[in-house]
Amino acid sequence: MAIKLYQFCISHYAEKIRWALDYKGINYQTVNLLPGQHVKTIKQLTKAESSVPVLDHNGHIVQGSSAILDYLDETFPERPLTPESPKARQEALAWEKKLDNLAGPAIRTWIYHYFLQRPKVVIPLLAAGTPFYNKIMLSLAFSRVDDIMRKWMKINQTTADASQQTLEALLTELAEVYGKQPYLAGDQFSRADLTAGALLAPLFQPEQYPVPWPKPAKIPKPVQAVLAEWQDIVAPVEEMYRNNR
Repeated sequence: MAIKLYQFCISHYAEKIRWALDYKGINYQTVNLLPGQHVKTIKQLTKAESSVPVLDHNGHIVQGSSAILDYLDETFPERPLTPESPKARQEALAWEKKLDNLAGPAIRTWIYHYFLQRPKVVIPLLAAGTPFYNKIMLSLAFSRVDDIMRKWMKINQTTADASQQTLEALLTELAEVYGKQPYLAGDQFSRADLTAGALLAPLFQPEQYPVPWPKPAKIPKPVQAVLAEWQDIVAPVEEMYRNNR
């Protein structure tokens, strides 16, 4: 059995799959790619889109975090992440879809808007796990990188502000749910909780992430200020992550 996970180390969608593989006790190899340069590699694998994560299981290719979770539960049924009961399953899938569609893009837009203003901080995050010379290359071409990322992900002050509001609403909702019950769907840990923890992990910078998180003083001040305000609503997600990761 040979499993390869093609990823960006910084990707919170890749963290969904790293966590799922670790949770199920599946051995795998990561193939760390540099954003931008990844396109050729991924398109050769998928013959389609260039997004990551991509799972290669003995030549069987699965792209996208949700599809990969489906595949892992079907192929490795031990420690399932998809609930068996129809009600809990529906709830888990609904939470995953909501978080994938809202939390994932929102945190990416909000964080990158401010971190792209700090090249020395963001470059090690983007190049994590890749050869050392990629940091040099990104440094030399950073103005171009910044421009491409902002255009590709529609990152600006307006979208960052809207994303911040989206994140606050989702975190508040999650805090309310976790205040009443230990899991989002049913009575056990599921792909819903995994998605919440993985996608929101950059807000509390867990050590399980294979990136060099910046020291607190290096985090842009607007982000520091908001995270201080959000401490109480981030805490339940962080606790769930640490208890299950």
